[in-house]
Amino acid sequence: MNDPRAAIAEAADPDLDRHAGEPPPVGMARAGGFGPLGLVRAGRRNLLAMWPAGGYRAQTMSFRLLRQAYFVCNSPDTVRRVFLDAHDNYDRKSPQMRHALAPLLGDGLFVSDGALWRERRAHCAPAFEPDLLPGFAAVMTAQARALAADWASQPQDQPRAMLEDMARLTARIIGRALFGDDTSDDEAMRVVRGFAAYQAEIEQLGLADMFGIRALRWIADPWRRRRARAAAAEVQAVIDRIIARHRPGRPGAPPTLLSLMLDPPDGADGAGAAAPRCPLGAEAARNEAIVMFMAGHETTANALAWTWYLLDHSPRAAAMLHAELDSVLGDRPPDLADLPRLPYTRAVFEEAMRLYPPVPLLSRQARAADQIRARDVAPDAIILVVPWLLHRHTLYWRHPEHFIPERFLPHRPRPDKYVYLPFSVGRRVCLGLRFGLTEGLLCLATLAQRFRARVAPGHSVGVECRLTLRPRDGLPMLIAPRRASG
Repeated sequence: MNDPRAAIAEAADPDLDRHAGEPPPVGMARAGGFGPLGLVRAGRRNLLAMWPAGGYRAQTMSFRLLRQAYFVCNSPDTVRRVFLDAHDNYDRKSPQMRHALAPLLGDGLFVSDGALWRERRAHCAPAFEPDLLPGFAAVMTAQARALAADWASQPQDQPRAMLEDMARLTARIIGRALFGDDTSDDEAMRVVRGFAAYQAEIEQLGLADMFGIRALRWIADPWRRRRARAAAAEVQAVIDRIIARHRPGRPGAPPTLLSLMLDPPDGADGAGAAAPRCPLGAEAARNEAIVMFMAGHETTANALAWTWYLLDHSPRAAAMLHAELDSVLGDRPPDLADLPRLPYTRAVFEEAMRLYPPVPLLSRQARAADQIRARDVAPDAIILVVPWLLHRHTLYWRHPEHFIPERFLPHRPRPDKYVYLPFSVGRRVCLGLRFGLTEGLLCLATLAQRFRARVAPGHSVGVECRLTLRPRDGLPMLIAPRRASG
């Protein structure tokens, strides 16, 4: 791409200008400089604080930390090069990501690569076929309505822990979609707590991987490593027990993501056409179940929490959302068929994921030398694609720091998929994209139809970025009803 401005996603638009308002307080966290030592210090505290102001307008960035070379792809053509056109050279996750996630996920899709990734991806893709979505959507709406009933029964002057509420909601949804109705809330919450403990303890930016010096791997806090492994073992043990009690082929039982991974294909003996199944061994199924639980629970919960924060910041957008929900739904709860008629609801959720992408940093490692924009990429270089930067890039977005759902309405051109990538992009795009988007929209519609929420007075919202992007120190909010029943 010769002219970087040729890919600008949003030209001058009076509609966007009119709705810009004030940007939310939780925005760009710019580092004071881009020197190696400053980057290391900032990154180990907060992955988003390591980027200088120039990172929000640069097309590429490169640097070296001792033996390790880094290359940041920060334009649609460079992202496409790594995630699609030269995928086979960049299919490996970075050592930092592998070492951070392997104790929890094993060889799950999120960290595997090469032939294993291709085989496992092909096995698991049928579990996310569109014809299974209506059954999962019914679970989503039912659990959202249960949370709405809980909210309605609570005093309005007592703040709710919104991030925890969204985590419990999405954990119940993915727990039942993944494992079935016999999964208890206690089991789901033990997995949630295990994820939270793991994120708090795992060393995401180990010095050995950052500097490319393997001997430094031994310089780590052994107690934190032990606590992280204990948290991972707790998650794995819960899911192992659920898998152990799984019984294939129960008559009349609705399919679950787990049954689609474990059960043999219908008609596998040649007696008929095979239904979509991807039989795996127990350990492989456990690893993929953890990936699905993490993707279906953690990322969606964070996206919903940030959505509530943004709606509180923008009364105008909240009023537009409520008007659409009232017009389309009236007093009845939403279902899957309603989603095409809720474009503003979808725009709100998509804009929230632009400003606060659930996974704000994606990493790969080059297998062989390459050139990107005529710049050399060394073998084993770490390639970074940073949705946090791309989603706020000054070349590709008008008013990039502002919450403007209108930019995602159907009459507007869709943003370039290599600039807006909340579910990643290319061959490793999230398998659960359709599931996660549907989950977020149905939960938002069900709850916003009946309630407003505002940040508790005196609470300062910040960003915590480790494996995912969360509101730092939680998100206490006061919940107020909009309607008496629903």
